[in-house]
Amino acid sequence: YTKILRLSLRHKGSIIIVALSIFGLSLLTASTIRKEFLPAEDQSQFLVRIKTPRGSSLETTSKTFRIIEDWLNSRPEISGTFAIIGGLTGGQVNTGLIFTNMKPKGKRGEDPTLKHEISQGEFMALTRKRLNSIPGVRPVVQDLSARGFSSSRGFPIEFTIQGPNWQQLVKETNRITDDLKKTGTVTDVDMDYEGETPEIAIIPDRSAAERQGIPISSIADTISTAISGLRIAKYTSEGRRYDVRVKEIDPPNSSELSPTERLEKLYVRNNRGQIVPILGAVKVEERLAPINLTRLNRQRAITVFANVAAGQSQQKVLERVLQFGKTHLSPGYSIQLSGTAQTFQESFQSLLFAIVLGLAVAYMILATQFNSFTDPVTVMMALPFSLTGAFFALLLTHQSLNLYSMIGLILLMGIAKKNSILLIDFTNQVRDESKTSIQESLIKACPVRLRPILMTSIAQVVGALPAALAFGPGAESRKPMAIVVIGGVILSTALTLLVIPCVYSFLTPKERKHSDVDRILREEQSLSTKASG
Repeated sequence: YTKILRLSLRHKGSIIIVALSIFGLSLLTASTIRKEFLPAEDQSQFLVRIKTPRGSSLETTSKTFRIIEDWLNSRPEISGTFAIIGGLTGGQVNTGLIFTNMKPKGKRGEDPTLKHEISQGEFMALTRKRLNSIPGVRPVVQDLSARGFSSSRGFPIEFTIQGPNWQQLVKETNRITDDLKKTGTVTDVDMDYEGETPEIAIIPDRSAAERQGIPISSIADTISTAISGLRIAKYTSEGRRYDVRVKEIDPPNSSELSPTERLEKLYVRNNRGQIVPILGAVKVEERLAPINLTRLNRQRAITVFANVAAGQSQQKVLERVLQFGKTHLSPGYSIQLSGTAQTFQESFQSLLFAIVLGLAVAYMILATQFNSFTDPVTVMMALPFSLTGAFFALLLTHQSLNLYSMIGLILLMGIAKKNSILLIDFTNQVRDESKTSIQESLIKACPVRLRPILMTSIAQVVGALPAALAFGPGAESRKPMAIVVIGGVILSTALTLLVIPCVYSFLTPKERKHSDVDRILREEQSLSTKASG
């Protein structure tokens, strides 16, 4: 190490340029690393949302669900399923959910096609392919591992399109989703807009009603009584209150009558006590109307959900979505991230701010300890190399830059500075005691600190190995953090031993400036030496 250090100090300019070039290369590498909020965990469970064609009966939906359940339960990897038709809120007879439980990892057996035990992600892809082959079925396969970090559905891609006109809003949303599907970066694209359905609109003709003396309230009460019943009173029994409703008895052939024909049989009493046909005071229109209307911040809104395709970056997909919002949407319409996507964006911004704040606080503390403005800069030169090692490690292991690996980067900042502090502090001590040049002080001090630096770095790497090699439940979350620490410690240690001495010899002045306390201590030590002599 001493020979290599002497050679490095003789070519310190070249060493620093090469080190900075490696750091610049790592920044380019970082742009190719997948970025996501959370890595998908193999929790042996996932959710399948199924939609059959609009207007399907409950029996048709039930038959479709039985076909899907039979296929799932026939797979040896599945331990059980639980299906709900009608959605969690009920009333949606063409939709449903299937909660699917897989056998724990290690007990699923070897898949004959893959030649290894199938993972949850691989089985979800297989399920998606199988369900898409069923005619009339719109499946959405969802991983449940990230739902606890969001109040919404928990999809990695989630955004809301807002605008003033509902019909135009539907067109804008369909255009955005079609363009997003063409990119091939997303799967399972879905939205909370359920489409339109025919409805009968009964509109009071106020002029005709006034001529006949028919109150508008009488028209509303009569139609309500015929369709859903009208509450006329309440009664109490055994501590409970019950509604008393009046409803028309449906005729035997009511299912064969059109809505207009049913209205022809309704009569209403006017203010003169006469009974007149209700059709003389209303207009009947048959039109398409949205099944559901959603709003966000008092604006009409449609929320789109999607999963990220295998091997794609969540960050790049979200950037593309926002770019589509700028280039594809008409004036007056906007796009806004929501759910997990919004949490992902806010969390990364907060973590980057924490890193910048940590650097500022670290510099102030080091400047106070070293009583110097240049020594902290030399110490913190180890941080770029730790980031370089972390990025290279993530790229080599095909891991993503996510919430856990970002926490690992913050942890790495504290670990990487430790080696530089050991070198700089001991070099300053050698210079004060031996009064030698900067280069000779470095050659004398750095080899002495080589062993403790290697011992602590090796201990940190070995301590992180179990998490990096983990394969049990939750291993997907622990691996990125451990890999970041291992890669950053290895490269920063190797470069710190060579680059930090070179930077120190460049930035540190030839004569060290001491504080008043140091000067007083040296004077007292000199006086005590003379007195003893």
